[in-house]
Amino acid sequence: MTFLNFRQLIFFILLGLATTVFGQSFTLKNEEVIFSFVTQSGKKVTLNKDKANNYIIYRFGTKDKIEFEFPDKSKSSWTYFKYSFYLRGGGIQNEGMDLNYIYFTNKGFKYVLYDTYFAVGNKQQIGIKIIELKSNKTANIKGNRKSRKGTLIDFRDNNLLVIGDESFD
Repeated sequence: MTFLNFRQLIFFILLGLATTVFGQSFTLKNEEVIFSFVTQSGKKVTLNKDKANNYIIYRFGTKDKIEFEFPDKSKSSWTYFKYSFYLRGGGIQNEGMDLNYIYFTNKGFKYVLYDTYFAVGNKQQIGIKIIELKSNKTANIKGNRKSRKGTLIDFRDNNLLVIGDESFD
């Protein structure tokens, strides 16, 4: 083994260790971001899908560690999520709004990713609501709109998720 090859080997070993120690990827090479943002407290939220539509997955955590991932990476993952929306045009005069939600249930909690717009007050909000199903208590984790990537609107027409009728505002 030449000195150059040994140096390259050491470099790749250190690179692998740095990736393991200093962070996990919120988006794998075979995935694309559907919707993501950073919360006001600095946590990262992503909703990704496999590029071949083999699965959909939600991840939440710090920039260095995924704290919660749901569900597993299987074709059946699509059945755990629902999409609902409400659209009323007409601007301020008609109190126009565009409300978009993707939600799933896990271990007694309902998780609701939201992307909403209200013409009155020109209010746009993104975030995640976590609803404890037993008590109906809700935690609202607001997202930083400037960190937003992707959209939920595409689920209106792409037939990837069941469209529900729940509203969360």
